[in-house]
Amino acid sequence: MLIDAESYQRILGDELRKLRRKRGWTRKELNQHLQSEISLQTLATYELGTRHCSVVRLVELCVAMDELPQDLLAKVHRRVFVDEPGRVRIDLRLVIKDEQQELLPLRRWADDRLKRSSDNGSAEVHLDFAALERMAELCGIPTVDLIGRLRRLNPS
Repeated sequence: MLIDAESYQRILGDELRKLRRKRGWTRKELNQHLQSEISLQTLATYELGTRHCSVVRLVELCVAMDELPQDLLAKVHRRVFVDEPGRVRIDLRLVIKDEQQELLPLRRWADDRLKRSSDNGSAEVHLDFAALERMAELCGIPTVDLIGRLRRLNPS
């Protein structure tokens, strides 16, 4: 598994920003809750993902916002390695159960794929953009529409 450090840092920053906003705080208000002094510019660069955050600083930020560091990192990990841009995770069993007429070719593929699964029932697959484009063409719908439908079928 390759780690794209820039992407990971950017997503970590995005999650830190979401967490701060969820609390309804400005950066200045967050800074007032921290154990050590951090400039507002440094906080901004953490949130933008343009500056690396040490583990100790990350823990300090999480503690100030009442978030377990491992929970924050789990969100980042899911976004980086599972919910990659241009990739959609689907549960084949949910696709098979769906009754949207336009998705009939996808249901047939999912059913066949699940039946041929060598690891005894692994129902989760990740489709990249090229595969999604081909599936959308088979279903006769725009790729964006297919992605939206699949994400609604498989809420994370």
